[in-house]
Amino acid sequence: MSSPTPSEAGIAPHRTTNRGTALVTGPTVGIGREFARQLAAEGHDLVLVARDRDRLQELAVELTRDHGVGVEVIAADLADREELARVEQRLADRQRPVEVLVNNAGFGLKRPFVDNPVQTEQQLLDVLVVAVMRLTHAALGTMVERGHGSVVNVSSVAGFLARGSYGAAKTWVTRFSQWADAEYSPRGVRVMAVCPGLVRTEFHARMDVDRGSAPRVLWLEADAVVREALADLDAGKALSIPTRRYRLITLVLRVVPFRTQQRLQKIGRR
Repeated sequence: MSSPTPSEAGIAPHRTTNRGTALVTGPTVGIGREFARQLAAEGHDLVLVARDRDRLQELAVELTRDHGVGVEVIAADLADREELARVEQRLADRQRPVEVLVNNAGFGLKRPFVDNPVQTEQQLLDVLVVAVMRLTHAALGTMVERGHGSVVNVSSVAGFLARGSYGAAKTWVTRFSQWADAEYSPRGVRVMAVCPGLVRTEFHARMDVDRGSAPRVLWLEADAVVREALADLDAGKALSIPTRRYRLITLVLRVVPFRTQQRLQKIGRR
């Protein structure tokens, strides 16, 4: 399958930067949008990947205008294996190397596992696990060859909880990222999992979750989460848990009995 041409991909006026190119999945809202914005502010050209081409192109125009960076957009559904392959191919392109990959795309499910159609659960797994694995694999191939590059996988504090298929998927993302960093950091490539708690974005609104379902102190702002994550990446960390309160929460969760964790899983879900 051939790579999209510039006209197909929707490349905004381009200039090559010293910071290299960053590819961000799910960049149109929330944490993904903040990653795109803050990476552009640092001088990275961007490849933005999401399903909605119109929103991608609007964001591309905004980032080019505000930061003078080149922005390429790829409209793709990461749950669709053929569309995912187009993004893999872009990451593997040695002529247009990607220096930073941010695997951010994702969604949550409010209802219990057995109440969801199995196709919906499969889609969750495809986006949260399969896409992360395949895109990381594609990126690492060229990064290891060059001897430098970074992968940021957006996970969740939910991965430390007994929290259904979503939490299980995020547990995989966190552990996979920690392993990959230990494996490839000696070869110049960093891999980091970002594990935010509750963040004020469209994520919970799409699940029809009331923000009043969790104490106000637990809600974070996306810009602060990303700012801390990028600082942790620069510091060489394999795990970024934004804010001291969530770092303390995850420390406690590691020793809390499984059945006690189950009583906590409704926080931020009503």
